[in-house]
Amino acid sequence: MTSPEFQRNSDNFCYRHPDRQSFVLCQRCLRTICPECQTPAAVGVICPECLADQKKTQTPAQKKAQRRWSRPRAVAMSDSRPLVTYAIIGITMLVYVVGLIPGVGSVVQDNLAFWAPLLYPEATGALQPWRLLTAAVVHSSFVHVALNMLALWMIGRSLEPLLGRWRFLVLYVLGALGGSVAVALLSFATPVVGASGAIFGLFGALIVIGRHIGANITGIAVVLTINLVIGFVPGFNVSWQAHVGGLVVGALVGLIYARTRSVRRRALQIWLLVAVAVGLGALLLVPPLIYL
Repeated sequence: MTSPEFQRNSDNFCYRHPDRQSFVLCQRCLRTICPECQTPAAVGVICPECLADQKKTQTPAQKKAQRRWSRPRAVAMSDSRPLVTYAIIGITMLVYVVGLIPGVGSVVQDNLAFWAPLLYPEATGALQPWRLLTAAVVHSSFVHVALNMLALWMIGRSLEPLLGRWRFLVLYVLGALGGSVAVALLSFATPVVGASGAIFGLFGALIVIGRHIGANITGIAVVLTINLVIGFVPGFNVSWQAHVGGLVVGALVGLIYARTRSVRRRALQIWLLVAVAVGLGALLLVPPLIYL
């Protein structure tokens, strides 16, 4: 379901396939193109018409080099599968299965789970920053990992083709990082596991981007609210801090993507994403001032 504003705005749909929603622009003509119409170029992607114009102006040497080094165009143009989503699910499930092996499960938890004091040598004598991200692939039970991966699959199969694989991966990683940083700030001594921070990051980005392009986000907002409230209900043993942290970071990344959509702003987009990562790192300087 989409709002009337969304339906009337042709910029939200592929110019060659008006029934296909997309968030990617041709780097030359800046028209919206769906995955089927995208051809990888030196920077970004271009539409079929710009590709044809580009081929007309190629020199014989350029055409020869393209035939020798380029991959088949048909493969790149037709492959819109959410491969990053599948890869994350595969890695997470692999870690869970390995954790079921007797004598290995406790080792996996002990070395990958997030516990904020392990970021500060003055507290524990250890410095293990990888836990900020590895906690997202460790889960406490089958229900825990199944629900998180189901949510990832449901969101990823729509959001990844909309953003592109690298943008989606960056969003997921920053969401996971935001969840861990929030736990370090708000629940310093609590060990946590799970991809909930990253999942809530996807929720936050999806709502912001959906709002920006005029989509009907009521259903998504309701589901997000329910899941967010559950984190505050006693007895559920859920880290609401990770949920809130991932949600805030995801919404911020979604805003960056929405406001730097054009090719001309790609460099700005990259720098803003770097700034988000640096800002999260800077927030990790706060817990020692409070808890140590």
